[in-house]
Amino acid sequence: MPGSIDDLIPSAKNIRKEAALKEAEKADQYARLAAAAEAEKHALIERLSRPSGKSEEEKIQLASTIIQRAVRNGLTEVQVYRFPNSLCTDGGRAINQMESGWENTLTGIPKEIFQLWGDYLKPRGYRISYQIIDYPGGIPGDIAITISWGD
Repeated sequence: MPGSIDDLIPSAKNIRKEAALKEAEKADQYARLAAAAEAEKHALIERLSRPSGKSEEEKIQLASTIIQRAVRNGLTEVQVYRFPNSLCTDGGRAINQMESGWENTLTGIPKEIFQLWGDYLKPRGYRISYQIIDYPGGIPGDIAITISWGD
């Protein structure tokens, strides 16, 4: 038999040590990926919390395109945006409780959409709703903005 038995079959202690090193490498890689994802999420939220930089004309054109596409598909409402509750100054509490003045808690793009609706869509009979659409861990999560025009 070539070599010793120790060369062919390592001890259980050595195998456990090797397995622990592999687990540590996996955990380290997971931690790096999680940190990168969290940084990306924070960057996105930061970008969404600021005005979009689009002109009124661009915003109106985008709204028109979204609405026309929905109408062609036989819909009477369309979700136009989804955003994290952190873009509300109260974390979405007022929206969740349907409190009067909830729109004053909006920031960034969600606020722009509400203003666009108030200026151009509401006078034409469109309705808007902001609604919590998920509850991770039992607490309010993302919020959807829906524009509707049906009865």
